[in-house]
Amino acid sequence: MTRQQLEHILRASAGITGADRFIIIGSQAILGQYPDPPRELAESIEADIFTDRSPDDSNLIDGSIGEGSPFHTTFGYHAHGVAIETATLPAGWRDRLVPVTSPSIGGAIGLCLEVHDLAVSKLVAGREKDLNFLRALFRHALADPHTVEQRLAGTPLDAEAAARCTARLQRLLKPTP
Repeated sequence: MTRQQLEHILRASAGITGADRFIIIGSQAILGQYPDPPRELAESIEADIFTDRSPDDSNLIDGSIGEGSPFHTTFGYHAHGVAIETATLPAGWRDRLVPVTSPSIGGAIGLCLEVHDLAVSKLVAGREKDLNFLRALFRHALADPHTVEQRLAGTPLDAEAAARCTARLQRLLKPTP
């Protein structure tokens, strides 16, 4: 996905819901901080998005411009209306959101996860695609491992989940032969 495509999703989401503030929490939140990231970080054709206004907004977004919709068929990318509970995030993440504004999205604003908060959410999710995303973040030096480790320590996780995430991070940072 490109930054222009994310802006299109934001414009469409504003038109569908009437909301003017959207939070982007999935991998394509990278487009807030890095509008032109390395290709491997922008491979997804889906933007995970929600509003604080109403959970119904996510249903409207998903139903109107979600996977399999005419929007998706026409443009080749789509939105996924989600809830905040979709991601596990570090304390203070809202204070670090990166704004996306543009004349192309009118008066709406996108608020993307800051890259280290995004990295923590990917560590917690722990799927192979999340770990590949993290490898690319570190390989391109777009996230600082020490900052990720600090944010992970401030994430509401039980001891077992925290240990699992710490082990994932350590494995990701080991040099490969």
